[in-house]
Amino acid sequence: MLLPTSFSELADLLNDRYKRYACPEFIQDDPIHIPHQFKSNQDIEISALFSAVFAWGSRKSIVISARRLMDIMGQKPYEFVVNFSKSDEKRLQGFVHRTFSSTDAVEFIYALRHIYTLLGGLQNVFTAGYQKQHSVMGAIQAFRDVFTDCKVPVRTLRHVPSVDRGAAAKRINMFLRWMVRPATEGVDFGLWDTIPTASLLIPLDLHTGRVARRLGLLKRKQDDFKAVVELTEVLKQFDPADPVKYDYALFGMGLHEKF
Repeated sequence: MLLPTSFSELADLLNDRYKRYACPEFIQDDPIHIPHQFKSNQDIEISALFSAVFAWGSRKSIVISARRLMDIMGQKPYEFVVNFSKSDEKRLQGFVHRTFSSTDAVEFIYALRHIYTLLGGLQNVFTAGYQKQHSVMGAIQAFRDVFTDCKVPVRTLRHVPSVDRGAAAKRINMFLRWMVRPATEGVDFGLWDTIPTASLLIPLDLHTGRVARRLGLLKRKQDDFKAVVELTEVLKQFDPADPVKYDYALFGMGLHEKF
């Protein structure tokens, strides 16, 4: 493929690939396939969060792990979370996804129980953080603050990004894309209207970073929070109201076209 040589050519490429990859066929082997199996907002939110948290490694292994956890939860994640108690911990023995252990799963579920029974749910937590700082950075930090308030062990906290320390927070940004972006393409859910799509941040991973740098969209070499902000700001030139829609284009080109 010849690289675009002008803004208009680059815009045409990004919009073409967005249309190509933002479709239901895209999700068949993707972690977002898991929450699409549920109907209630709470079940979608919880299954989506775990699917996003597991999102490193091969997409096949991510889906397998997320599906296994949903099976442990009896395919009723919200009910399982809000009723979780000490006697249920044994059901998670042996569960593991890469470095995410059964202990981490237990700690996450207790934190989620706290979120849903005392704080009004995940949407409330992220929205409160967003409104406090008028940024998605604030939303992500508010989510982490719940885990620290619940005295989650340091080992488990490694799976909850600290954006104030420069983490790219790829998995949580992906989760927020799923929750906030409209469901018009049949991929994202559009469940939360309390955070605007214009404020979302690009989920930066190896695929999106490599393609973005090749196209001249990203100059920073490290895949950190500064790179996330830089790339998102550049993508706003192409669609200021919905810059993260180009996650489809960049990820799709990196994964399917070996760009």
